[in-house]
Amino acid sequence: MSVSVLAQTLKGSEIIKIGNEINELKRQGQNIANLTIGDFDPNIYPIPDELREGIIEAYQDNQTNYPPADGILELRKQVSAFLAKHHNIQVTPNEVLISSGSRPLIYSTFLALVDAGDKVIYPAPSWNNNHYCHITGAQEIAVITHPENNFLPKAADIAPHIKGATLLCLCSPQNPTGTMFEKTDLEEICDLAIAENATRQPGEKPLYIMYDQIYAMLTFGKKHYDPVTLRPELKDYVVYIDGISKCLAATGVRVGWGFGPENIIGKMRSIVGHMGAWAPKAEQVATAQFIQQDEQLQNYLSNFSGRIQECLNTLYQGFQQLKSEGFAVDAIEPMGAIYLTIKADYIGKSTPEGDVLKSSADINFYLIKAAKVALVPFSAFGADDDVTWFRASVGTSTLEDIQGMIPRIREALSQLK
Repeated sequence: MSVSVLAQTLKGSEIIKIGNEINELKRQGQNIANLTIGDFDPNIYPIPDELREGIIEAYQDNQTNYPPADGILELRKQVSAFLAKHHNIQVTPNEVLISSGSRPLIYSTFLALVDAGDKVIYPAPSWNNNHYCHITGAQEIAVITHPENNFLPKAADIAPHIKGATLLCLCSPQNPTGTMFEKTDLEEICDLAIAENATRQPGEKPLYIMYDQIYAMLTFGKKHYDPVTLRPELKDYVVYIDGISKCLAATGVRVGWGFGPENIIGKMRSIVGHMGAWAPKAEQVATAQFIQQDEQLQNYLSNFSGRIQECLNTLYQGFQQLKSEGFAVDAIEPMGAIYLTIKADYIGKSTPEGDVLKSSADINFYLIKAAKVALVPFSAFGADDDVTWFRASVGTSTLEDIQGMIPRIREALSQLK
């Protein structure tokens, strides 16, 4: 049956594909440590008690009708206050858009700013930018990043591609790497964008920045920086992606917020409205109440981020121990988010059954089979198949789970020849 060209050519999520294969193995009775999905096991990391109780109360109060397309006013007011208090970012409620998590915000940013053929720049690896480029017909420029820069782009990497570009996609703390921009690096990128926009003629579309900071409240001793705070003259050109999904382990609650120039947010509001991608009203009401409760919020974040950091550090130290033992592995020290960047450089090696590992995907499925540990290759985030770096997500694992993985990985890798 004939379908659209988009439907014929659109690729599904590689992460979901791997996750489905893990779930099938689990249904067969195998106990796989699933480090693939950027989600949380709510039995390990539940949402704040006050938020859950607020959601229940809102439903009991019959807050079940359509919310406004841009989000209830009280939540937009409280998001404005939250951003001022925690990030020193000043926005009005009219510059805030609420949606069902961050995905509709990212998609609507692309739809509001990018025409078919427009140039979009993003780092590789990064989450889903390649798919949104495909959906919008953008000319995608994947800037290859490197471990010595913590897989984050520098201004020098972006500069050759910046002329005439419409959108620059950045994320910090970054998915999939869990790494964060240094102040000077982000400043140099901002200065590059300012200089490029100074060359644009009146009526010409400017260069915009989409800045995904959904993990900004989940950092480990490093300061989070954002473009407009560093360079206020960028205020009319930056759309931010944020929300509670990650910092409150609330991925299924579906409350995200974007903010930026009012004229762009207004266009995104119309797009999200046509998509019907607003957050449920009861959840909006409860979120507006909870993010005002400073003591409860800080208590939750302190405990939550401490536990996530302990799991990430344990996994990091385990890989550093394997490296010291001579295994061809490495890891980048965690900075933020729920991810650890791991290297397992075993392309060309043979399994005990005689199969040659020809790609990062082969390495991953060998580890699934032999070590009962599932990672996500950076090839799922736009990198080449021969890049032997992986994302490990700890949101669905206990500390004991993490500790038990290292001996299994050691044994599996020692069998390769």
